[in-house]
Amino acid sequence: MTSVLPAFASFQADPAWTQIDLLSDVHLHADMPRTFEAWRAHLLGTPADAVLILGDLFEVWVGDDARFGPFEAACVAVLRQASRHRALAFLPGNRDFLVGDTLLAEAGMQRLADPTLLQAFGQRWLLTHGDVLCLADTAYQQFRQQVRGDAWQRPFLALPLAERQRRARLMRDASAAHQSGQAPDQWSDVDDAAAAAWLQAAGADAMVHGHTHRPATHVLPGGRLRHVLGDWDFDHGAPRARCLRLSAAGLQALDLVA
Repeated sequence: MTSVLPAFASFQADPAWTQIDLLSDVHLHADMPRTFEAWRAHLLGTPADAVLILGDLFEVWVGDDARFGPFEAACVAVLRQASRHRALAFLPGNRDFLVGDTLLAEAGMQRLADPTLLQAFGQRWLLTHGDVLCLADTAYQQFRQQVRGDAWQRPFLALPLAERQRRARLMRDASAAHQSGQAPDQWSDVDDAAAAAWLQAAGADAMVHGHTHRPATHVLPGGRLRHVLGDWDFDHGAPRARCLRLSAAGLQALDLVA
């Protein structure tokens, strides 16, 4: 499967900013209270002037009317509080692509397109969730194309909230069962050639993405870099959480585990 070059939206950092946090794959869910608390502590305590969330903030999001649930309302409250002190922006992931303008407005977050070219500290960084570049997973790419279209989203969002949540649980369970039968290194990864082509077309030297849960830095064909964010989990086994902090000095990996 080949990747078609997308349009690259542009996001210009405020010249007054000195630090920007990049994170993804927090997978907030009511069943993961320790992860929620770690995310809350970071979002409210980080010294960064902006936090850019590159998808899968939520384990699942079935429409903005879900924001009234107790756990979802707590998440929105944290975002709203954090937005009073720093800029927040959100780029949708494969779990929360149904986040809408209502939630973003209430949470004080700006929407980022996927991909977005971030211009900050005299550098150009290409931001994406990463799933669209996992070209080897052809079944997922077909599913992604379907659910990102209005023909699927309109009737799905017209269903009662409880039914949408039921269907989301089924999809979540099916995904977990599929992954449980594979070692992490067997999961589909970003196609390096496609990532390099994106970077060349965007005139950027480095990409930052999430989705694969494989934090690392890869040198791509042509010498450009692909930085991978990690997922967050404080509720199962050894805690893990990572973000990348961007400043005039470059990119710094932060493991947010005490």
